[in-house]
Amino acid sequence: MFGDLFLIMLIALIVVILISMSVRIIPEYKRLVVFRLGRSIGAQGPGIIFLIPFVDRPVFVDLREVFFDVPPQTCITADNASVSIDFLVYDKVIDPERSVLEVEDFTGAARGLAITTLRAVVGAMDLDDVLSKRDEINKVLHEKLDDVTDRWGIRVMAVEIREVVPPRQIEEAMTRQMAAERNRRATVMEADGQREAAIKIATGKKQATILEAEGAREATILNAEGTKKGAILEAEGFALALQKIFEVAKDVDSKTLTLQYLEALKNLGEGASTKFIIPTELMNLAKPLSEYAKGAHQE
Repeated sequence: MFGDLFLIMLIALIVVILISMSVRIIPEYKRLVVFRLGRSIGAQGPGIIFLIPFVDRPVFVDLREVFFDVPPQTCITADNASVSIDFLVYDKVIDPERSVLEVEDFTGAARGLAITTLRAVVGAMDLDDVLSKRDEINKVLHEKLDDVTDRWGIRVMAVEIREVVPPRQIEEAMTRQMAAERNRRATVMEADGQREAAIKIATGKKQATILEAEGAREATILNAEGTKKGAILEAEGFALALQKIFEVAKDVDSKTLTLQYLEALKNLGEGASTKFIIPTELMNLAKPLSEYAKGAHQE
């Protein structure tokens, strides 16, 4: 009886082992390339996959985007300068079956291809271009790597250079050049500031002179207008006075004028002067008085 129990347990264990070998649960981000008797029957998954034990051989392939690091590589530029460059390559499996059938280790193959391509690209460029055109180098590396890895069912998503290290002598020369360039920019900025300040000062003086001249012109105009208005008012007053005199003079007869002239002569006689100037008109005005006095005497 113990032997029967042991046999049942052995059969159950074999069944469990066979079931575990024949059933695979494939997640969404993986595929299973199945070889049946050495022949590929394609990529299977995701979900539950049934295999024939001892007949089917599965190979798991990850479809997620991965990256690998290319260690620093010493490259010679077109102008015979050595630089050390390291970068990252991002790739992704787009055809699981080809990634298994066409290449043994696509990550290692892509790394070797990236190194040789980098040296070819950098060797065709001058040092200044290598230091300043990283994006262009990334683009060229991406295109060249993608063209080759496409036959493996791999797509290169991006290439990113992390660091470009030139020789120490070149770094020192670049530092001196940078310092000289900054000094030049500072000198140019200072000269530009002084020029702008001088222009603003001159512009301010010009505007002040123009405003002062405009103020003097307006003051002269106002003074002239005031003088003009004063003269007009004075002339109008004088004209009114003459008009009044003329109106009064119309009502004055010759006797009244004669009496006024006599009053004036009386005032002259009372003065301290010994010389008198008598107008001829006064003598003519005095004739009527003398004739009037003679007539009274005869009566």
